[in-house]
Amino acid sequence: MKFWLVLMGVSELEQLPELARCAEECGFHGATYADHLVMPTKISSKYPYTADGEVFWPVETPWPDPWITLSVMAAATTSLRFVTNIYLAALRDPFTAARAISTAAVFSNDRMVCGLSAGWLKEEYDAVGVDFASRGRRLDEMIAVMRKLWTGEIVSHAGEMFNFEDVIMRPAPKKPIPIWSGGTAKPALRRAALNDGWLGIPMTLDQTLEIVGQMQQMRADAGLPQEGFDPCISLAGKLDAEAIGRLGEARIDHISAMPWMPTPWDVARYVDEGADTASLEVKKSAIRRYADAVIHKYR
Repeated sequence: MKFWLVLMGVSELEQLPELARCAEECGFHGATYADHLVMPTKISSKYPYTADGEVFWPVETPWPDPWITLSVMAAATTSLRFVTNIYLAALRDPFTAARAISTAAVFSNDRMVCGLSAGWLKEEYDAVGVDFASRGRRLDEMIAVMRKLWTGEIVSHAGEMFNFEDVIMRPAPKKPIPIWSGGTAKPALRRAALNDGWLGIPMTLDQTLEIVGQMQQMRADAGLPQEGFDPCISLAGKLDAEAIGRLGEARIDHISAMPWMPTPWDVARYVDEGADTASLEVKKSAIRRYADAVIHKYR
């Protein structure tokens, strides 16, 4: 099992390089970081992953550019991998997104995974002037465009939203950049199944196995191999030997964890009652506790 440290909601940005180093030392496979281009202060859209539809982070939470942020953490580590969970690529144009991602991949020695999704926040799309209704089609075409640009060769494209001839973008990554997709709607699951992986929301073990099975069937129907498809799950339940066994049988070997953060789907926490989670040492202690209790047992 490969474990990913979730760094969403860490407002103490200066702590991120040290948290990445600590995660690497403790045996984490990678770290995840989230994205919003701009955060509207008046939101009527319902957050799809809480029962009441409300976001659980303060509106003042900083959202630095994820590819710059991941590159800073990559510079502080040697083997830790990084994935955006998730990157709202459709809010950008494919050239800006492709260059940022490929640059991060080059400087990190190919330790980047592009995790993306169409997103849920209509007000964010409205603010930047991108059509919300067509965001899924825009994202799918952006994936096709970015994969072309990442070859580092002269490429052209003729599509619904993007058209260009004979362009080249470098630096190009030495290895193909994996694309993992988030979300649970049918188009999102199909996007994940036809690419390289899925970034799961917190679900029970049975729910996780069912939805991953659907994507694996989509791949089979499309004539794609199961090898090279990496679901990265977030388990809303107990992670024990039985769960690990069932996940292994389903070809699931990536899981994410947020050891110090109270969230609506908490099952276990690795901080003392009343501890100040803004503290770097409290976060590092939680990482070490999680590593001792889980990673060293099931890696």
